[in-house]
Amino acid sequence: MKALQLDQVLFVAGDIEFTRADVAVIAAALMFLCALLLLIAIWRGARRRNETELIAQSVERERAHEAQMRIAELVATQNELNGRLASVQENVASGQQAFSKQLDERLANVTGRVSQSLSDTNKTTQESLSKLQERLAVIDTAQNNIQSLAQDVVGLQAILQNKQTRGAFGQSRMETIVQDGLPMGAYEFQATLSNGKRPDCLVPMPNKAPSLVIDAKFPLEGWTAFREAQDPQAKKEAAIRFRKDMEVHIGDISAKYLIPGETQDTAFLFVPSESIFAEVHEQFDGIVQKAHTSRVVIVSPSLLMLSIQVIQAVLKDARMREQAHLIQGEVMKFSKDLALLDERIGKLKSHHDLTGKDIDQILISARKLSRHGERIEALEFGAAAVQDDEKGEVGKPFLRAIEGGD
Repeated sequence: MKALQLDQVLFVAGDIEFTRADVAVIAAALMFLCALLLLIAIWRGARRRNETELIAQSVERERAHEAQMRIAELVATQNELNGRLASVQENVASGQQAFSKQLDERLANVTGRVSQSLSDTNKTTQESLSKLQERLAVIDTAQNNIQSLAQDVVGLQAILQNKQTRGAFGQSRMETIVQDGLPMGAYEFQATLSNGKRPDCLVPMPNKAPSLVIDAKFPLEGWTAFREAQDPQAKKEAAIRFRKDMEVHIGDISAKYLIPGETQDTAFLFVPSESIFAEVHEQFDGIVQKAHTSRVVIVSPSLLMLSIQVIQAVLKDARMREQAHLIQGEVMKFSKDLALLDERIGKLKSHHDLTGKDIDQILISARKLSRHGERIEALEFGAAAVQDDEKGEVGKPFLRAIEGGD
């Protein structure tokens, strides 16, 4: 290997030639410069680190001081909070005591009210139970009555199923209405007419007028068949049967019971039910017209009762007219007794007037006696006493006592 040649030119820059030695010197200088720059950078970095550490220590000291200040503030705040907490605890304790006391009072009041309410409720409940027991007793009685009524209805149904019994039922209702409305002797049941027929009831009219006939043999069996018919054909046939029965019965009444001069020219056919009466007039107008032309009036219990009341009024008016002379005699006796009473009242008045005059004389004597007594008591005699006596002043207290009752 060849030895290095330091004077060998490596390159030329402008007019200057650079040899190996120059390059080595430049390189050494550059290396020294880099080492110097490195040392400067290291020194600066150390200095910066020192400054940073100083700043950090200063910041830490400031932070420590601030922390101590904050800790002191926190301690003061904690002390203040402890004081406030103690005050709050005292307030809470006193408030709790007041609340407990108020709560106890309210609980005692509520307990009293609840006790009173329970007592009232218990009393009301007992009263309600008592009333409920009474109502249950009434309900039991009503139930017994309903059961009895049901038995009566069953019995009535059994009665209505028998033709003879149904006739007796209508007869019984008619007799009850007549007996309730007319006095004894003003009617006759099952009386015999001149033709030998016996109507259910005969009511003699006043002034020897013809009697009124009441028949109670309403054909209930035909009506029952009409009411119980289900299909239209059966109902139509039952209606025809009932119409025929009614026409026959109305004809019998007109032929048997309308006797000129003996009975009224109109007879009553009694229907023992208001509903039957209404439906007959609503659905069987032909029967009503037939009865009208036959001079037979179909009457319900209410119409019969009204007719009986009218008859009773007519009988009463007739009896009053028959007894007019007796009434006149009683009025004359009454007038005489009234005149005698007036005379006796006049005598009593004259006696009363005489008694009043006697009382006035007694009062005058009492006044005089009183005046004499007062003068004796006061030892007043002579002209003054005579003057007082004339004036009438003496004895006034006694007079007032007698007149006033004091």
